[in-house]
Amino acid sequence: MTEQSAEPQPQPRIPTIDLRPWLTGGPETRAEIARTVDEALQTAGFLLVTGHGVDPSLRARIRAAAREFFTLQASVKEPYSAKVGGRGWLGPGAEANGYSEGTETPPDLKESLTFATHEPFEDPEINAEWYAPNVWPAEVPELQKLCEEYLARMGELENQLLALLGEALGLEPDYFTRHMSHPTYGFNINWYPGTEVVGEPEPGQFRIGPHTDFGTVTILDRQAGKGGLQVFTDEGGWEDAPYDPEAFTINIGDLMARWTGDRWRSGRHRVLPPPADAPAEELMSLVYFGECTPGTLVESVPAPVGRVAYEPVDSHTYLRAQLDSITVG
Repeated sequence: MTEQSAEPQPQPRIPTIDLRPWLTGGPETRAEIARTVDEALQTAGFLLVTGHGVDPSLRARIRAAAREFFTLQASVKEPYSAKVGGRGWLGPGAEANGYSEGTETPPDLKESLTFATHEPFEDPEINAEWYAPNVWPAEVPELQKLCEEYLARMGELENQLLALLGEALGLEPDYFTRHMSHPTYGFNINWYPGTEVVGEPEPGQFRIGPHTDFGTVTILDRQAGKGGLQVFTDEGGWEDAPYDPEAFTINIGDLMARWTGDRWRSGRHRVLPPPADAPAEELMSLVYFGECTPGTLVESVPAPVGRVAYEPVDSHTYLRAQLDSITVG
């Protein structure tokens, strides 16, 4: 009896980039990596990145502390309740990400702890819009120090990635990083519990509905699961995202796509609902949303690099409109 090999499953065109040779390699090595990045971001808008030096135990400790909070009674979590774009707890039903692309979906099946820019700005108007003290749950006092350490590493990694992206476009390495003197950012810890917590999914309901992110780059630390991340490509439609426990999943957002004149695509993605054959599956993601300094004028890179010349836009006027679009209620 001959053993038949299974048909290979199509994979999104999402390469793995090792940052170590990018940071220390010679011109030929760096040029090859830049070409790979450029090609990937033209198709799926996603990369996997290894060699980042972020301690995996730090990520595990954040998950453990956050889970302590998420599994508390709703009445204990309620004082930390926040609106989308704010700081604190986003409870069940707070977001429906599909609305950002015009799809009316039931609310996303998740809870989040959300934090953001930790240093105030000199301009009181910018402070009023984009700064407020982060709200750290008193019930899990260790979470603050862990997250602050993690966010410092995310800021460093974001700048490394943005320098790589500048060179991948054939531009100077500070083309994007020069706009990062005092950036805003968002950080979500997303908890995706099983059906015993969220109930049976409604038709068209996801852990996170189909959408693109809004800013420059998103740095995602995810867990593998049947009800996990899917990405959309023109070639393959919706496909499971590749997973490497050592890697961060990187995608660019709408602002970066606009900045590149649509040379690169904002990575469209979704997170599947709890699977019928594993209804108790529980996942948690750490999601860092990179942005830039408020007041940055985003102008499309001209042809031949850019493909569409968008009207210049204030970065944070654009971001606020996008955040408002996904708020439920």
